[in-house]
Amino acid sequence: MTYLLVAGLLCLSAVAADAQSSASARLLAAPPVLENLSSEPGVVEVKITAAPARLSLLPGVETDVYAYNGSVPGPTLELTEGDRVIVRFRNELPHSTTIHWHGVHLPFEADGSAFHPVAPGEEYVYEFTVHPGTAGTYWYHPHPHHHTAYQVAMGLQGAVIVRDPDDPLAHLSERILFLTDNRFTAEGAIDFAELGSRQARVDAENGREGDVIFVNGQVMPTLEITSGEVQRWRVLNASSARTYLLSLPGHGFLHVGSDGGLFEHPVRTDEVLLAAAERVELLVRGSGNPGDEVTLRSLPYDRYLPQTRPAEWTDTLELLTVRNSEESATDPITLPTTLRPIPALDPADATVTRPMVLTKNRINGQMMDMSRIDEVTELGATEIWEVENLVGMDHSFHLHGVQFQVLDRDGEPEAQPIWKDIVNVPKRSTLRFIVRFDNYPGKWMYHCHILDHEDAGMMGVLEVRPPEP
Repeated sequence: MTYLLVAGLLCLSAVAADAQSSASARLLAAPPVLENLSSEPGVVEVKITAAPARLSLLPGVETDVYAYNGSVPGPTLELTEGDRVIVRFRNELPHSTTIHWHGVHLPFEADGSAFHPVAPGEEYVYEFTVHPGTAGTYWYHPHPHHHTAYQVAMGLQGAVIVRDPDDPLAHLSERILFLTDNRFTAEGAIDFAELGSRQARVDAENGREGDVIFVNGQVMPTLEITSGEVQRWRVLNASSARTYLLSLPGHGFLHVGSDGGLFEHPVRTDEVLLAAAERVELLVRGSGNPGDEVTLRSLPYDRYLPQTRPAEWTDTLELLTVRNSEESATDPITLPTTLRPIPALDPADATVTRPMVLTKNRINGQMMDMSRIDEVTELGATEIWEVENLVGMDHSFHLHGVQFQVLDRDGEPEAQPIWKDIVNVPKRSTLRFIVRFDNYPGKWMYHCHILDHEDAGMMGVLEVRPPEP
């Protein structure tokens, strides 16, 4: 079996259709990489500024956006396990904002949650050390209370890659696929639904979906791969709400990693589900003759409430084109069957089973209150969280500052332990995960990562406290 990976474009509006036809020949380009300003070994120091900009998101059209260092998506932060990281952030937006380092294990003061807003014109320094064993694909985005969805839709997102010095796949060429979606007016402005309109009610229920999907900020780029070549693809779903169900007819995927890095054992699969804020790592093998093209399809996936389910949800969507390059075929390579050891957290070590009941814009019956502590645990504690979704749509559940291992879904145990920081909870289902709260006390948010739901109050606060003397 051969393995190819692509991801890309859903185009429903006239503007998007024009963009697709004009951009069909463009090759996929990686986002820029942040420059390391430090000459000290093991130290990464970067500067990031959030500011208004006017960029050409759709070919031939300029759009007012918010951008990190002038680009959408923002530049990629590349790190290695053990690095000491210093991010000097400046906010030149007209609103308060933060940078949340999604999935990274770091001190509370560096998390970039709504507890540490950065006012317009102010600066903030995020400092943390990258822990061993946390190599993986992460991302950064704003996290101001009630305004995250708006700022992300305006363009504020970027990737973080943490590398392992002993990475078993380091010999493979690597690509990043940063998926975002957006919606535009006929003039090319970012389109937000009018308050009180039916579209605003749909966005509130479903989360705001756009009818144009970007890969690395490009509309419908073309990806080239050489026959026989194996590439490593880091795929990030930075969309505010959209779920992708990736499938390539006649081919499959070799799934090698998730949010927290590589699996212990690769998994062969024909479909990959990528809910909001999830990441996957896939190995892809080129096949066919020079010039051959293949199109990835996103299969229908019903994550919606019946009353606000889009009429086109049953459509099979054509995504990014992958083209075999004109280069000579490469020699076959053997891929490892074991990537790294992942010790399973032991449920017998858990001192608490903590229920999390998801309903409309509420967790455990409560809406977010910044002045309230919803849950309390002790530093070093191991817990089982039981997340139950009572409503008729999926929710993606994210816990700040730590990674966890899913134990079971509706009673069915997971095939192998993998590290996650966000998990899709399908409608009317229950899953359990196990987590250990090491290293950092503080107030850690947990929430639905459908950003309109988060902004509406589907969020809570867990305080991790040092043990009593």
